[in-house]
Amino acid sequence: MDGLTNEFPPEPDSAPEPAAETESRSATGALTLMRGLDVLDRVARGDNTLARISRSLGLNKSTVHRLATTLVEGRYLNLSSRDGYSLGTKLLELGWVASQQITITRVAHPHLLKLSADTGDTVNLGVLDHNQVHYIDKIPGTRRIQVRCVIGERQPIRPTGLGKVLLFDTDEDYWREVYQREAREQPNYRYDLKSWIEVMKRYKAQDYALDLDENEDRIRCVAAPIRDMGGRVIAAISVSSAQQYMDEARMDTLRGYVRDTALTISRDLGFTG
Repeated sequence: MDGLTNEFPPEPDSAPEPAAETESRSATGALTLMRGLDVLDRVARGDNTLARISRSLGLNKSTVHRLATTLVEGRYLNLSSRDGYSLGTKLLELGWVASQQITITRVAHPHLLKLSADTGDTVNLGVLDHNQVHYIDKIPGTRRIQVRCVIGERQPIRPTGLGKVLLFDTDEDYWREVYQREAREQPNYRYDLKSWIEVMKRYKAQDYALDLDENEDRIRCVAAPIRDMGGRVIAAISVSSAQQYMDEARMDTLRGYVRDTALTISRDLGFTG
């Protein structure tokens, strides 16, 4: 028998796990993770006892207790005899890191790209800075006539669509202050103070604003607000194009696109309203 080899390879130490079992365990782990996140959400909403969390989620108390205990061990939850469950310090750490990583421009940019591709127009992102509109991102349009705008540029508040939108959280007294301040520098404007206040009221009620050749000759835009998780207006986006591409009917159509995009960006920033 010398020189002969075994025709069969040696058996492995352990048989591979069947694919079905692997998938089942993966699905179970994902379900457990989602239930743990649901527990965090309920505590954030004020459910501070096992009974309340269990009732809100439709889970038995033993399951909730197991999940909550794991979250307490990881510092995602706190547990005290007086207050019950509350959010833990680990979430503060994660929130701080998230605040450093999430910026308006980073979150908004892919949505601006899509909006520009869908409309063919120039799309701008702006914030208020030192009584001016600061343009912090821009996607050029594909039309033959381009809208002049540079990232980092600053424009007045009163005549721009972005500027009007960025005032939505302020009151009429502040609107008058803005109007009068800019009127000293640019006295020739299509609206007097009373008319502009009325226009602002209408725009605020409808959650969008227009620039009808007010800032630059024959350039029009439609703008909408971006809100943070507290519902505050922190930025605005606009679609801008030459007047020949922006008749009344098209601007009416664009309002929906711009508001929907602004809302999507807002929700990515934590807005739930």
